[in-house]
Formats: sequence, C-alpha cells, structure tokens
Amino acid sequence: MSTSYDEDEEIKRRKLLELQKKLAEEEERRKRELEKEALLRSILTPKARQRLANIKLVKPELANILESQIIQLVQLGRIKPPVTDDIVKAILIELDRRSRREIRFKIYRR
Repeated sequence: MSTSYDEDEEIKRRKLLELQKKLAEEEERRKRELEKEALLRSILTPKARQRLANIKLVKPELANILESQIIQLVQLGRIKPPVTDDIVKAILIELDRRSRREIRFKIYRR
C-alpha cells in the first residue's frame, strides 16, 4: 500500500514541477513581450504604432516579423528613431517582396 502512495506522491510532485516550469516560461515570455512593446513605443511614431496595431489584428505572425525587423534595423543603426509610418510601409513592402515566390508554368505541346 505504501508503494502506491509513494507513486501517487511522485506523480503529484512531477506534475507540480511541470506546472511551475510552464508558469515560469509564461512569465518570462510576458516579460520579453512587455520589453519589446516598450522598445517599440519609444522608437515608433504614433501613426506607425497604429499601423502595426492594425496589422497585428489581421495578421499577428506578420506583425511579429515586422516588429523584429524594425528592432533589428534600429539596433544595427540602419534606421534611426523615430521610425515613421512611411518607413514601416517600406519595410512591409520589402517583406512582401521577399516572401512572394515567382511561379512559372511550362506548357508542353504535343
């Protein structure tokens, strides 16, 4: 009987550790997200922030790529803050251009 109790306690302990790990990871993710938002707030103009918010509503994955690209360009010194709406548009156009694939069809006639 004590073996079953020990096994139950071990299972509970493992589940508790797993839950604590997930909570810690979630807290770390939230902290990074808040830091990223604060950084973007400091480098984007209000109009550029609004465009980014609109994109985030429609295409969250594109917004994440765009945010990362803006932060990277500013950190590398390739663009200087404040980042305007026109700069955000230009980055979006470049991201779109890179992501499009050229599709070619070959027609064979007999």
